[in-house]
Amino acid sequence: METIEITQAAGTATIDKVLYTGKTHTSGGRDGASRSSDGNLDIKLTSPGTNGTGTNPEQLFAAGWSACFIGAMGIAAAKKRIALPEGTAVDAEVDLGTTKGEYFLQARLNVSLPGLDEATAREIIEAAHQTCPYSKATRGNVSVGISVSI
Repeated sequence: METIEITQAAGTATIDKVLYTGKTHTSGGRDGASRSSDGNLDIKLTSPGTNGTGTNPEQLFAAGWSACFIGAMGIAAAKKRIALPEGTAVDAEVDLGTTKGEYFLQARLNVSLPGLDEATAREIIEAAHQTCPYSKATRGNVSVGISVSI
């Protein structure tokens, strides 16, 4: 088997210290299966919009991004010396669509920060969007809308 390496695109960040590497093995594409190297993730995949019994990459991306975003909000809140309120949540929506025959993603993060004032909630969300690795990865590539309910 020959290995072909593809280098990163110019202008992208290089990690100085790796904190964690998620490893999965996927076969069969959108109608296949994916399993993590530690066995904690073992799922059947199904194409979006079908009657299959599995999940799809857009759902997985939404789950990962929303979890990461809550972590980033926690960092932002800690810097302000406040705790995230009970009931903090993110409902993420990731759309798969086409434009001129090309596939694209767009997303919405619907954040719930019950009991915070509007200015504080805005500061936390804006800081989280600058900190969250998923937000960084999508910046300039994916149309993202963020809303908050307080």
